[in-house]
Amino acid sequence: MHKLKVKEKYYNMLKLGIKTIELRLFDEKRRNIKIGDTIEFSNNSDVNDTFTAKVINLHRASSFAELCKNIDCHKAGFPSNEKLIDVLEEFYSKDRQSEVGVVGIEIQKK
Repeated sequence: MHKLKVKEKYYNMLKLGIKTIELRLFDEKRRNIKIGDTIEFSNNSDVNDTFTAKVINLHRASSFAELCKNIDCHKAGFPSNEKLIDVLEEFYSKDRQSEVGVVGIEIQKK
C-alpha cells in the first residue's frame, strides 16, 4: 500500500469525494504507483485521520500546464486550469516539473 500525506484543505476534498485526482510530481515514489493499487491518504495536520482509495487512472504529462489540458480541473478540486496551475507552481517549480514530469492520480474511495 502506498501512503500520501496531503494538506488538510485538499485532504478534506479528497475524503469527501469532491476531489478525485491528486496531482504530484512523477518522482521516484510516484513511479511505483500503478492502476489498481491502494493508497492510504493521511491529513497533514492529523496523521491519525486517514482513508484508503483505489487508483483507477494515472494521467501523465511533462508539466502541470500540459496535464491540465487533459483532465477536468474540477476533479482536481479547482474552479479553473489557471488557478490549478498557479497553486501547483507554488509547490513545484517549473524546472522540477520538467525534470521528472507530473502525474494526476485518479482515485475511487474504498
